[in-house]
Amino acid sequence: MSISKAEAKQLLERMIFDATDPQDWVQDVWGLSPLMGDSAAKLLEAFYILIDCCHEEQIDNLVKGLYRDQLEL
Repeated sequence: MSISKAEAKQLLERMIFDATDPQDWVQDVWGLSPLMGDSAAKLLEAFYILIDCCHEEQIDNLVKGLYRDQLEL
């Protein structure tokens, strides 16, 4: 069963940021170090760009592969 980009985005956000909102995560990192916070903001922007640019099938395969790897741990 295939998942949509929106579902994949939510699953990846949960996997990466746990229960923290991604923007809150950036602000938390920024509070620790402005230099690292700038990098965190750029990483989050790249994350969203990659989600938008990738084909739905690629994202589906990525999410399924990551979750499969998590289950094996």
